[in-house]
Amino acid sequence: MKKTALSGLIIVLSFFQMKAQMNDTLLFRFCNDNYECGYLNTNGDTIIPVGKYSICFTDTIKKVGIVLKDSMGFIAIDARDNMLFEVFPYDNGPDFPSEGLFRIVNNEGLIGYATTDGQIVIAPQYKCAYPFVNNKAKVSCDCIIISEGDHHIWYSDNWFYIHKDGSVFDSMQPKKNNENENERD
Repeated sequence: MKKTALSGLIIVLSFFQMKAQMNDTLLFRFCNDNYECGYLNTNGDTIIPVGKYSICFTDTIKKVGIVLKDSMGFIAIDARDNMLFEVFPYDNGPDFPSEGLFRIVNNEGLIGYATTDGQIVIAPQYKCAYPFVNNKAKVSCDCIIISEGDHHIWYSDNWFYIHKDGSVFDSMQPKKNNENENERD
């Protein structure tokens, strides 16, 4: 009988502990009549006030949310509103995840990769870097970036491919520009 009561008590305490942790780590976007948004926790408490960020892209923050901060650009935040890193801008918005990773940038404009859970898996180190496709990404450390209106063209004689752990594909030689490797972002 004591074991059953103790087991029940442990289950109840575990539930309340899990609910308390969820309140700290799960946020929901809400917007006012002017489409300005913020984030609430599961108790309805305002964690990130309306107007702190220009745009709140993520509707539910579990581990990572993407927002627009006017002075910085697109940034990733956690559920406690800590900035994790800057997100690479693509097509007038934040980069899209591809194969579980999206591109991030540092203050020097170098590109790396992070998971959708907010873990940086490849630190920013590439001047030009494409999303992962078929478990590889085309990158270059020395490309030339030419602006064409709202878009850019990346040129390099030294493209190479990397794995998701950042290691270079051994079997692939860098491709030259004359092999149609220059693309728009």
